[in-house]
Amino acid sequence: MNLMKFFAKRLEQTTERRVYELIVAQARQPWFYADLEVPDSVEGRYDMIMLHCFVVFERLSGSGSASDAFSQLVFDELFKDMDRSLRELGVGDLAVGKKIRKMAEMFYGRSEAYRSALAKQAQDNRAELKIALERNVYDGDAPESGLNQLAQYVVQLSDSLASQEIDPILAGELNFPKPGL
Repeated sequence: MNLMKFFAKRLEQTTERRVYELIVAQARQPWFYADLEVPDSVEGRYDMIMLHCFVVFERLSGSGSASDAFSQLVFDELFKDMDRSLRELGVGDLAVGKKIRKMAEMFYGRSEAYRSALAKQAQDNRAELKIALERNVYDGDAPESGLNQLAQYVVQLSDSLASQEIDPILAGELNFPKPGL
């Protein structure tokens, strides 16, 4: 009997885990950091993951109880990963809970800003979306070209996800638009 199998930690490949991994892979596309000058830092990567999670959660929102439950499972995966990442960065056990709580507050604040901005984007030529992105993703110091392209991408992402059927998403099939196109 191989005892290593018994003690080895493994991440079970659930559907929600697969969707979360797809979100992270999209948020880590080099185009965001090289071309749009999103800060290539822990904070910048966190913000890109949050942005992509927000748009996916918005797509799942209001699509029924199965979508709501699945959204919660993906949300739980997000914060399990944040917990694991903080521990890998050396954050002590006592501080992890406080940092996770702060990250959740940041997520909810950003979500509200993005939700409001996307609702108004057609009316104001994306001005509110650009303000939210500059404040949250670029920490108030966005290059104009990068900011404009990121706002355009977010609208494209939102439209792309809105056009996808919900059942394939719930089955782990999530298609993101290619960044930079």
